[in-house]
Order: sequence, then C-alpha cells, then structure tokens
Amino acid sequence: MAETKKVAIIGSGFVGRSWAMIFASKGYSVCIYDIAESQLTSALNDIGNQLKALEKSGMIRGNLKAEQQVGLIKATQSFEEAIRGAFYIQECVPEVQSIKADVFNRVAEIFDDDAIIASSTSYMVPSLFTKDMRKGRDRALVAHPVNPPYYAPLIEIVPAPWTAPSAVQKVRDLMREVGQAPVTLAKETMGFSLNRIQVAIIMECWRQVESGLLSLEDVDTVMWGGLGMRYAFLGPLEVAHLNAEGKYFIPSRNPALSVVGMKAYLRTYGEAMLKAADDLGPVPHESYKEGTPTANDICRQLEELVPLDQLQARRAWRDKRVAALAKLKKDLDQSD
Repeated sequence: MAETKKVAIIGSGFVGRSWAMIFASKGYSVCIYDIAESQLTSALNDIGNQLKALEKSGMIRGNLKAEQQVGLIKATQSFEEAIRGAFYIQECVPEVQSIKADVFNRVAEIFDDDAIIASSTSYMVPSLFTKDMRKGRDRALVAHPVNPPYYAPLIEIVPAPWTAPSAVQKVRDLMREVGQAPVTLAKETMGFSLNRIQVAIIMECWRQVESGLLSLEDVDTVMWGGLGMRYAFLGPLEVAHLNAEGKYFIPSRNPALSVVGMKAYLRTYGEAMLKAADDLGPVPHESYKEGTPTANDICRQLEELVPLDQLQARRAWRDKRVAALAKLKKDLDQSD
C-alpha cells in the first residue's frame, strides 16, 4: 500500500460511491467531494446501508467489518480539503468534457507532486481534458470502471500521449491491490476496448431485430443463455481455444487434423467465420437513431419487457445477480 493512504473521490454519484467502497475495503482513507451537502449526506447514508447489507449477506469485500469501512469514508464540500494529501484521485463527474477539464485543471493546482488523478469516463480519451493542466499532466489518465464497479472488476486504463509509464504502472498495481482487474490500452482509442466490443455486439443485435431474423427477446436470449454463460468465466478468444478440442482432433484418428486449440479452431471454423463476418452488413446509420421506425419498435418491445416505472427494480434485480455471480466466481477461484 502507498505510504500515504488517502484517496480522494470527486463526485458522489453511483460510480463515486462504488469507488469509495472499493478503496475502503482495503483500508484506505477515502474523502468524497461534491458541491451539494444533500448529495454527500445521501451518499454516506447509501454507502453505510450498502456495506451493512453486504456484510449481512457475506458479500462484503476485504477483511474489515462494515462499520470499520464506513468509518474510513468521509465527505467534504471543500475541493482543496479533498485533494490535499491524497496520493490518488478518482474523478467521477458527469460526462461533459468542459466539466472534466475544469476538475483536472483545479486538481493540477493542488495535488501533491507524486499524486495521480484518473477519470472514470467511459469514452473520452484523456488528452481531451488533461491537455491544459498547468502541471502534473504526466500523472493524469483514465481508469474506467464497469457498472456495477463493486462487483464487475474490469478497469480500463487509458494513458494520454504524455502520461508517464510509471503512473500507468502505479494505477495498474493499485487496481490489482483493491481487487479489480485492470487492462492497459497501448494508446488512446475511441471507445476504449470494452465499448468497442460492446458496440460490435449491439450493432449486430440491432441488425438482427431490424431484419426480422429474431425478435428482441430472442436476441437477448442468445446472449444471456448462450454467449454470456461462457463469457462470465472466459474471454471469446479462450473460448475458441477450448472449443476446438475434441475427438475430431485426436491424431490417431485423423492425422490430417492433428492440431488442437486455436489452431484447430482456425482450421475448422476460420473460413466459415470469415464468411459470416462478410455477411454482417453495414453499420445501421439510418435506423440507429431516436425516432426511426426500428428504434421506436425496439423501444416499444423493451418497454413491454421492462416498463419504465420498473427500471429501478430491474436494475436492483440485475445487481443482485451480478453480486451473486461475483461471489460464485470468488468461491470457485478459492476452491480450485
């Protein structure tokens, strides 16, 4: 753990609260900043309730009790008070470039000479809001979590062109220490990694519904009942590596196919996969917009599936299951 144990969280919304809980689980002193006292009060109450519920269910992270973790989390309306003495600052403000730039510029005037600041942005490359920092921009980057961050461990680390490699490594080490699963992009890329993969999936799902190939409900079933079952434990490339292992590749039966793993997958399915890729169709520029017939139909089906007044309840349903999956994976890893 770093010599200075204070972490600052800028913004007390859902993501900020999740970060506070993650860092407190490992014994860090956390200071949350927001401009509204009511927002901070709500955040602290919510965090306390969440941690107590997690402790009761046996899903709290770390070795500290809920009461101890709650005691590590403070709140302030003073920007300077939050930043001073923090070795790591996590920005969690709205996805507006000017707001993020203002936060980073203000932090540059205050933060310690060895402190690092990271943004939680899900799509903005860091050079957009760090370019005008008066100092310390070599210690500024993106550390993008996945919702819900407390249960989904992935963190996408994205450096700006001027971010020091040492800062990237420190953040990567910190994320591992607090129980997250960091990946580091070699350069700034629109959409980072997760969203680029997600976009490819959503665009194909959109095309399948628009063309009438499958209903919306069936398309979603393909993911949660098929791909998602495997992808919860393995990535798509490792899935392919494992799937080509079988009786058809036993050398004694067919020497011509005496390869296994990804080589066998490429040999057996490569041409068919490329043909399917060629057949995917263009990006649906015209229909993937609010108000188009396809968009209206998809929105209608989704609102029938989950009425708008039930969205919050459905989110809670989702988070409960993601939490249970996280616990299952942890238990399985410990038993292996």
